Amino acid sequence: MTKLPKTNARERAELPAENWFVAQLKPNGLALALRNLARQGFDSFVPERLENVRGRMARRPLFPGYLFVQFDPEAHGWQAINSTRGITRLLLNDTRRPTPLPGQFMGGLIARCDDRGLLLPPEDIAAGDRIRVISGPFAELVTTVDSLDKDQRLQVLIDLMGRQVRTSIPRQNVEKLG
Repeated sequence: MTKLPKTNARERAELPAENWFVAQLKPNGLALALRNLARQGFDSFVPERLENVRGRMARRPLFPGYLFVQFDPEAHGWQAINSTRGITRLLLNDTRRPTPLPGQFMGGLIARCDDRGLLLPPEDIAAGDRIRVISGPFAELVTTVDSLDKDQRLQVLIDLMGRQVRTSIPRQNVEKLG
């Protein structure tokens, strides 16, 4: 997996965002695919996010079953990715002239991740935004932000046993919805 340099979001956004493609993984093939792609000299990227799994936070792929792989479509040898252990196939619209993902999309995705590929929470949560709680006792709850305090905690109203109850949730335990 590509280890992104320890930089701020603006500098990460300026990393090469060209020539990224999507590869579909075999079931439970992520670790095997990453190891074999690295051995073959291909850079790969698997953005992850934190999720609440049985009461604890765990890293999970943002796009389960897929990874991003970078290569020059004009160079020879990229076809070997299709026979890499752990990978089912490259998702291509034309196998003779592959079209990479838009650089703006990959640049934005890379910029939203830390140096370990973990998706950073958006900085722009404001009162009135819809959020989903991703960990803690209210995991999977979808609600609206009532206000923010100076300690990066969100004040929300939740429906608890038929009553509206105000509670405070740590900023890192939520994700913004559309």
